[in-house]
Amino acid sequence: MKYVVLFLLVLLVAGCGGGNGGGSGGGKSSTPCEVTPDVSGNPPDIAPLEKGKAYRLVVKTNKGAFTIALDTKTSPCTTASIVQLAKKGFFNGTIFHRIVPGFVIQGGDPTGTGTGGPGYKTVDTPPETARYTKGVVAMAKTMDEAPGTSGSQFFVVTGADVGLPPDYAILGKVVEGLDVVERIGKLGDANEEPTERVEIQTATVQ
Repeated sequence: MKYVVLFLLVLLVAGCGGGNGGGSGGGKSSTPCEVTPDVSGNPPDIAPLEKGKAYRLVVKTNKGAFTIALDTKTSPCTTASIVQLAKKGFFNGTIFHRIVPGFVIQGGDPTGTGTGGPGYKTVDTPPETARYTKGVVAMAKTMDEAPGTSGSQFFVVTGADVGLPPDYAILGKVVEGLDVVERIGKLGDANEEPTERVEIQTATVQ
């Protein structure tokens, strides 16, 4: 089943984005993340991020680079998982497989089909006030999964306010290179397919 972000030509419930890209206090998070495997086998342990530290994910593509300030406060498990995956080089060589002009660009699938992931899921239920405005980065999920469910597929909002309901875990927000995101966001056709290959060459944590 594909991981999709609902794109409807009707008004959807909207709300506001969470967090400021960091927690408060020092040391590691004391709350372990619950990890559910997609397939048989043992899910990995997700190492908690350091509270109070700001984390950024620098995504270098063949169309330019952009930087995401991770929202560790609103989505501690999602951000910890993405950081762990990025440090392992999980995203390197993957593509933006779905581009919907004026809506989102979506990537993070190792298969490039819209059905792949890391083999496990985490959950960070977004606040009811969550809004998905231009530059917000959130996690894609299947329609039957609980709000805030995350694997590895993420989307970057390219519309001013796309009116999505608060169902998608907030990964963070683009703080550098939004012009790159906007350029990539124009490279989609009527079938939501990219008209050019947009590859994530590296995704590194700062």
